[in-house]
Amino acid sequence: MTRLNLHLVSDSTGETLEMIAKAALAQFDDPTVARHFWPMVRSRQHLDRIVPELADNPGLVLFTLVNPETRARLEEHCRHLGLPAVPVLDSVTAALESQLGQEAHGRPGRQHLMDDDYFRRVDAIQYTIAHDDGVGHENWEQADIVLAGVSRSSKTPTSIYLANRGYKTANIPLVVESPPPDNLFRLRHPLVVGLTTAPERLVQIRRNRLLSLNEGTETSYVDDERVRAEIQFARRMFADNGWPVIDVTRRSIEESAAAIIRLVQERERKDRQVDGVAKPI
Repeated sequence: MTRLNLHLVSDSTGETLEMIAKAALAQFDDPTVARHFWPMVRSRQHLDRIVPELADNPGLVLFTLVNPETRARLEEHCRHLGLPAVPVLDSVTAALESQLGQEAHGRPGRQHLMDDDYFRRVDAIQYTIAHDDGVGHENWEQADIVLAGVSRSSKTPTSIYLANRGYKTANIPLVVESPPPDNLFRLRHPLVVGLTTAPERLVQIRRNRLLSLNEGTETSYVDDERVRAEIQFARRMFADNGWPVIDVTRRSIEESAAAIIRLVQERERKDRQVDGVAKPI
């Protein structure tokens, strides 16, 4: 299989560019790709320093450069080296300019400004870390989302991902012998979401967890019947309280979080409606 050198050239952190490249590469079967990452390229001098690397490792160049001079110089170097160069945000930016009736500012890294949204994410991360695994239940009313599920049902990683999206997220493990605090059933502001998974998958995950801790795997924690009873206990609780349920068996953390965010947004949309008339935001 052909090995591809993929150069990612950005005038900011490169996070957006990496996500776009990852999403595009996912459409191919196990491509052999060597990524060359060049963030914070904001001057001709910096750009000129990476040109020898482009020459030594020819391949595809994807870039997000808003400075016209730096951008033109990169395109000139690529033409000279015979390398394809793709400005990945151009078509989206042009479409937005057309629809908004204004020109883009062309300022690098504006999505990473320390604005209100940035500080909201910081607050969400701090809250989520402090309310992991059932801790701080007296403050759950401050959460946007509360995740409930049996042990190893992806509650913590999903919570952290949601926090990075700006949602204050608490989570609690559901244990048959230890009922959750009563205030879980009286929450008004947070959306409580149940996470569930297939018993066979859960047993496998728990066994792997015990092995990683060098602990024995012949315990009730991984007993098939016990695990099924745990999941049934959780599902009854979800149903009795009318909580939406996400099956994480075949979902990635990102997919589970996306489904939860859709539920939150749907509830917000319904809350903005009174007698079929939308409330002002």
